[in-house]
Amino acid sequence: MAPPRNEKNQLFLGLFIHSIKLGELEYIHDSAVCVDKSGKIVALERSYTQKEAEEKLYPKLGWNANDVVVTIAEDGQFFFPGFIDTHLHAPQYPNVGIFGNSTLLDWLNKYTFPMEASLSSLPKARRVYTRVVRQTLSHGTTTAAYYATIHVPSTNLLADLCLSMGQRAFVGRVCMDNLGPDYYLDESPAASLSATQATIDHIRSIDESFDLVSPILTPRFAPACSREAMTGLGKLHKETGLPIQTHISENVNEIQLVRDMFPDCENYADVYDKFGLLGKRTILAHAIHLNEEEADLIAGKGSKVSHCPCSNSALTSGEARVRWLLEKGIGVGLGTDMSGGYSPSVLEAARQAALVSNHLAMPAGKWSDVPPDERERAKLSVEEVLHLATRGGASVVGLEHKIGGFEVGKEWDAQLIGLGLVSETPDEHDMADTGNVDVFGWEKWEERIAKWVFNGDDRNVKKVWVRGRLVHERK
Repeated sequence: MAPPRNEKNQLFLGLFIHSIKLGELEYIHDSAVCVDKSGKIVALERSYTQKEAEEKLYPKLGWNANDVVVTIAEDGQFFFPGFIDTHLHAPQYPNVGIFGNSTLLDWLNKYTFPMEASLSSLPKARRVYTRVVRQTLSHGTTTAAYYATIHVPSTNLLADLCLSMGQRAFVGRVCMDNLGPDYYLDESPAASLSATQATIDHIRSIDESFDLVSPILTPRFAPACSREAMTGLGKLHKETGLPIQTHISENVNEIQLVRDMFPDCENYADVYDKFGLLGKRTILAHAIHLNEEEADLIAGKGSKVSHCPCSNSALTSGEARVRWLLEKGIGVGLGTDMSGGYSPSVLEAARQAALVSNHLAMPAGKWSDVPPDERERAKLSVEEVLHLATRGGASVVGLEHKIGGFEVGKEWDAQLIGLGLVSETPDEHDMADTGNVDVFGWEKWEERIAKWVFNGDDRNVKKVWVRGRLVHERK
């Protein structure tokens, strides 16, 4: 079973906005994008009308107008690449917003492990996973790197749902045979590896080439895995080339735990490297408290970082130095990290990434001994966080050649965003819900985008496509 092809070719007309590099958005006005039945962009023509497309482009592409679906962005609307969530825990979705007064390790035991363990029930797993896929799609997330649970059947169900609902996804059965509650652990290293292979085999059976849904090796974090399990996962990665996702340096108590458990390793990053789990296809969530040696090792190995600012603030874990990571040559994307994070929205993660970076620039903060000019450089702009949410995320999950922008040859993973236009003569009795973003008409497009980043939500997401397939439409 492979992802379905689209029944018709498609023409998109209007304003297209995408990041072309860190800190720079390109605004392509009044243009046309053609997407074929495989979901691939086959033409982009600037300053082009529907009539011109029908008369010039269709013949060149061998298209018939009766076999083309046309979508036109209205005034105040624009097409934007789909968001890429590089780190989230699907089974934790029912707990979003529930933190208590916990920090990371206490929170795991109080809230997270009981919820994850309960999803051994397939009816409950279906209820939760259907909702998390639907919610993330509604917020414009076209690609998600999911952690599931230790259970093979419910992890396989998550993969099935992603395929049927049309979301591009990496689905990982969580490996943890150590340092967890007795009721929620893999029985042994061998059992952990066998269960992981079972999920890999299942995903291959539903999407043989991993075109839309891919397995991803998922050691929860170093303390949760025995040395034997990590050795086996490193070997499996070497044999299959499958991507890896895990956590690193999220919390100071966690880091001390790693030191105590792995005294033969130089640091947290060295643990993963020693077991063959640090490479070009590795996604490391958080990376808040890395030291220089760790950052250099990660950069040298080509591993990437998922920055999760909502979670890092909610669990008081700390502030990741994103600019520092980028300048080290480490690719960075954004993660919602539900349910450490409180929202399924990558746009929320983007705005929080900007705000958290501002904290690094504050004179009385943790980095107060850093020279003011260097602190100021830590701040991330609107354009930069949108890059992390799209093209940066594509690189983190290893799909930069497929998604993240609107170049010919890339696949059409996109969202149609609509901003609320305020009438010249507003009716004081008008109670229509057009969302949080009010555009008065005098704003430049750069200013409208800033208003969207800091005020936007799912009400602005009108339509979402993955590989050209319409997977969400706001009614």
